[in-house]
Amino acid sequence: MQFKNPELLYALFLLFIPILIHLFQLRKFQKVQFTNVKFLKKVKLQTRKSSQLKKWLTLLSRMLLLASIIVAFAQPFIPHTDDFNETQETVIYLDNSYSMEATGKNGSLLNESIQDIIGTLPEDASLSLFTNDKTFRNTTLKALRNELIQLPFSTTQLSYDAAYLKGKQLFLQENNSTKNLVLASDFQQKNGPLVFENDSTLKLKLVQPKSSLVSNVSIDSLYASNITAETIDLVVNLTNEGAAIENVTISLFNNDELLAKSAVDINEKSETTFTITNNLVVNGKLIIEDSGLQYDNTFYFNINSKPKIKVLSINQNTNDGFLKRIYTEDEFEYKSYTFDALNFNLIPDQNLIILNEIDIISTALQEALKAFKNNGGYVLIIPSSKLSLNTYNQLFKDFKISPLTSKNTTDKRITSINYNHPLLANAFYSKVSNFQYPKVETSFRFASKSNSVLSYEDGSTFLTGIDGLFAFSSALNSTNSNFKNSPLIVPVLYNVGKQSLKLSQLYYTIGQPNTIAINAVLGQDDILTLSSEESSVIPLQKTFSKSVVLETESYPNKAGILKVKNKDQVLQNLSFNYNRSESALSYYDLQTTNAEILNNSLASTINDIKSSSNINALWKWFVIFALVFLIIEILLLKYLK
Repeated sequence: MQFKNPELLYALFLLFIPILIHLFQLRKFQKVQFTNVKFLKKVKLQTRKSSQLKKWLTLLSRMLLLASIIVAFAQPFIPHTDDFNETQETVIYLDNSYSMEATGKNGSLLNESIQDIIGTLPEDASLSLFTNDKTFRNTTLKALRNELIQLPFSTTQLSYDAAYLKGKQLFLQENNSTKNLVLASDFQQKNGPLVFENDSTLKLKLVQPKSSLVSNVSIDSLYASNITAETIDLVVNLTNEGAAIENVTISLFNNDELLAKSAVDINEKSETTFTITNNLVVNGKLIIEDSGLQYDNTFYFNINSKPKIKVLSINQNTNDGFLKRIYTEDEFEYKSYTFDALNFNLIPDQNLIILNEIDIISTALQEALKAFKNNGGYVLIIPSSKLSLNTYNQLFKDFKISPLTSKNTTDKRITSINYNHPLLANAFYSKVSNFQYPKVETSFRFASKSNSVLSYEDGSTFLTGIDGLFAFSSALNSTNSNFKNSPLIVPVLYNVGKQSLKLSQLYYTIGQPNTIAINAVLGQDDILTLSSEESSVIPLQKTFSKSVVLETESYPNKAGILKVKNKDQVLQNLSFNYNRSESALSYYDLQTTNAEILNNSLASTINDIKSSSNINALWKWFVIFALVFLIIEILLLKYLK
C-alpha cells in the first residue's frame, strides 16, 4: 500500500495526546462514612471496574477514529503495476489496407478497431496514431474522432517492419515514460517470417482482430487472346481463398450496358472467356457476385482506338522486304526510302527509325536522329558490312552506346538469348535452350557486352539495346546472315516496333509504377489531367514533340475509369484497379513473435494500458472506518455504564 500524501501520516503522532490524557487523568473521590462499610466497599469495586473498561474502550474507538481520518486524508492506494507512477505514452498503428475490409463481429475489421479506439480511450487522452497513408502525432481522441470515423481504406500497406520503425519514431524523447507501441492489423502473411527487433525501451503489443470469412473470390487479372480482324477474346482469371464455390456469376459491362454474363465453378483458380467485337472502343467493367472482400469484386479495363505505329526505314538499297513482312498495315504505318531519296522532314513524325545497312551516317542524319531520339523516338541500327566506323561510332557516342571496334570475318553462331531484357519481356512462353542457331559471316565487335539482347557463342554481343536505341553488330542481308530466316527475328523486330509507341494497356494497377504514353501534341503551357466524375489529378508527365508520357504510382488512389484530358478535350480513357495482393485470407501466427501482449481486441489492449496506470484507492474505506468508530464511541458512551 502506498500514499498520495504520505506527509500527513506524521499526524498519527497526535494519537499520543488522548493516551496521555487517559493515563494521567486523576479522579478524586469524597469519603462518606456509613455504618455498613463492607457493603459499600463491594459497590465501590464494581463501579470502578465498569468505569475503567468504558474508559479504555472509548479511548480505543477515539484513537481508531482519529487514525482513520488521518489515513483517509493521506489517500492510501494499491497500484496495479510497478510502473504506475510513470507517464504512459501510446502510439497506435491502425492498418487500413483492403484486407481489413474482411467481416468481423461488428462490421469490417477496420471499423471494429476504430470503434474500440473511440469507445475505450478518454476524450482528452494523448496519443499518436498512424495508418498506411496518414499520421497523427501527439494529438487527442477528441481531435481525431472525425478523422477516424471517415477513415478510408488505403491502396498501399506499410510493411510490418516499416510500421514498427515508424511507430518508434513517433514517441516523444522522454526517458521517464512507459512507451506502448500497439500494432493493430490482421497481419496478413507476406514474404518471409514476421520478426520484430527487441527493444527494451518500449512495450510492443500486437492486436489481431479475427475475421469470420471462410472464402473470398476475386478477379485477379485480364488479358486479350486470339485477336483477329473481327473479334477479341478477353480471358478473365479468378482466384479463390478458402472453400470451393460453385456457380460464381461474372458480368461484363461496357459503360452501363451489359454485354455478357458467365458462371464458373472455382476451387483455387479458374478462368472464363468473353468474345467481343474487335475495333470496338470499350470502357469495360467486370463484376462478380461474392460475399467476401468487396474491393476485388469489380475490375475495370479499357480498349481504346489504336493509332498505327509509324515506322520509317532508311535503306542503302531497296532490300527491305523482311521489314515490310513484320511491320504490317494492320498495326503499323510503314514507309521506306533510300538514303538519297530521304525527306528529312518525315523523321520527326515517326515513332521508329530504322537505319538499314547504310554505309555512312552523314552529319545531317546524325543531327536529325539525335533530335528525334531526344523527343522520345526509337532508333534501330542494322549496320552495313562496308560501314564507316567513324560515323557509326560518332552516333553511338551521342546515344551513349558501346562503340564498334574490330571487324570479324569468322562465322559466328547466335546462341544466347537474354530473357530478362525489357525488349523480350513476355515474348516467349518458356526459355528455349536448344534451337536452330542462326549465324553470321562478317560482324563487328562492341567494346562492351552490357545491355545485350542476343549474343554469339563466344559471349560477344549480336544485338544491344538501351533506352530506345537498338543496334546489331552485323548486317542482316541474306549474303551475310541467315538471321532473317530465324524465328527470333519476328519477336525482336516486332517488339522494337511495338515499344516505340507505348500504347495504353487494358488496365493499370494502383500502387505500382506505371508509364503511359499518350499521343498528343501539347502547347507550351498545356498539361494533361486524369479526371473522373468526383476528382481530377495531375500526374507526373514528360512532354515530347508528338506524345506525353504519364507516370503514376500512388495516384490515382481509387479504382475506376479515368479520362485523360487536355483542358476540356478528352484524349482517351485509362482504367486503374486495386492491387489484388490484399485478397489473401492467410495470416501470421503471432505466438511466434516477441510481443509483450497479444490480443484479438484493440479495446482490451487499450484497457490493459489504462489499467497499468490505474490504482485501487482506499481512502473511502478509511472514511467508512472512521464513521464506524464514531458510531461505536457514541454507543459506548450511551449504553455502557
